[in-house]
Amino acid sequence: MSRPKRKKAHEKEPNLERWLVSYADFITLLFAVFVMLYAMSIVDQKKMEEVQASIQSSFSGPQTLTPALKVIGNKDFGLIPEVVEPPVPPQSQEEVSSAAEAQEFSQIKQDIQNNLQEYGGKNEVQLTVNERGLVISLKEAGFFPSGTAQVQPGALPLLDKIATSISRYANTLRIEGHTDNVPVKSPTFPSNWELSTARANSIVHYLMEKHGFMGAKLSVTGYGEYRPIADNATEEGRKLNRRVDIVMLSRKGAQGEALKFGGQ
Repeated sequence: MSRPKRKKAHEKEPNLERWLVSYADFITLLFAVFVMLYAMSIVDQKKMEEVQASIQSSFSGPQTLTPALKVIGNKDFGLIPEVVEPPVPPQSQEEVSSAAEAQEFSQIKQDIQNNLQEYGGKNEVQLTVNERGLVISLKEAGFFPSGTAQVQPGALPLLDKIATSISRYANTLRIEGHTDNVPVKSPTFPSNWELSTARANSIVHYLMEKHGFMGAKLSVTGYGEYRPIADNATEEGRKLNRRVDIVMLSRKGAQGEALKFGGQ
């Protein structure tokens, strides 16, 4: 007998939605990547500042000359280094006082220049501010006849203007006489030493007798030809060197002056 033939089983239909599984896995993975990037972009600012302070205290000396790097958080760009300038070291009290004093001298200089401008005597006087203080240079051509130590009468109003400008201040004054290198020889002045000192003395006596300056705040010296400010090889240079300097001493300059006289 022949066996009955079995019916063939129906073949399963292909699953056309299998790609959805791979697509869902891809989307899940992509979402996880974005979450990680977002988490990395958020920085605890307080903790970062603590870390920065710890690093700076470990590696920076008392004076840090190179800028430090500060890490800041940015939600769009992540960690970004930011240049932070080192703090400026505080000035000492002496430096602050010196700066204030220099500013005061500059103001006095401006006041004197304004007075000279009104008087028309700015060409006879030169003013300079330096570490010694305010230097008021009286040129020989405007104040002394050649070879003499007596202030010429026509220059006295100009000297009065200068004396009035500086009389309001308690600074010590140092009067310094200078000459050029041309030898002078006369019965009154055997050399440039005597001439430079005599001219400085003339200014001191006038300040004391006419304007009441205290002698304890004044000092006199003569440098002769040995402190030139210009070249003695030219006539123009020699004119600049023949001068009397009224120096309003700074605190530092006054201290040096006091040491010369035993601290008085």
